[in-house]
Amino acid sequence: MKKVMIFTIVVSLLVSLAAVPIVMAKGDNPANDKPNTLYLYEKDEDGPDDISGNDDDWSIVWDGAWGKMSFKLDDTTLDFVFNGHKLEKNTDYTLISYNDPWPGSPVCLASGTSNGGGNINLAGSVDLGKSEGIKIWLVLSSDVDCKSDPTAMTAWNSSEYLLEHNLIPNPDI
Repeated sequence: MKKVMIFTIVVSLLVSLAAVPIVMAKGDNPANDKPNTLYLYEKDEDGPDDISGNDDDWSIVWDGAWGKMSFKLDDTTLDFVFNGHKLEKNTDYTLISYNDPWPGSPVCLASGTSNGGGNINLAGSVDLGKSEGIKIWLVLSSDVDCKSDPTAMTAWNSSEYLLEHNLIPNPDI
C-alpha cells in the first residue's frame, strides 16, 4: 500500500512538473508582455583617474544621479516610462535617443522639469526608425535643439547627463 501511494505521488509530481514549462512557454502568457528595463547613470567620462583625455572609460558614478526606463519596442515604435533621480533640482531635461556617428541627429523623446527633490517622470511613444542599437540619454534641455530640422545637440555637458548602461537592441535588424 505504501509503495502504491509513493508511486502515485511521484507520478503526480512528475506530471505537474512537465506541465509547468508548457504553460510558461505559451505565447499569450502575460509574463511575455512585461516591458523591458533600461538603466541610465551619471558617468565620469575620464574614468577613475580624472585626467582629461586619458582613459575615457565613462565609468558609472555609483552615488550619482540615475534613472530607470521601462519600455516596449514594437517594430520601430518605442513606448516608455522614465523616472530619474538625484538630478539637479528644478532643471529642464530632455530624454533623447541617439545613434552614432557623432554628432548625428538625436530623436527627442520627451521633456520635462525635475522637481524640488531632483526627480523627473517622463513618458511617451515615438517612432525611432531602424538602427542597430538604440542609445538613450537624459540631457539638459538647453543642450539639444528639438525644434530644428534635423534635431541637434547644441552643447556637451556630460557631467549633467544620464547615459545608458546598455543599448536597446532593435529586434528587426
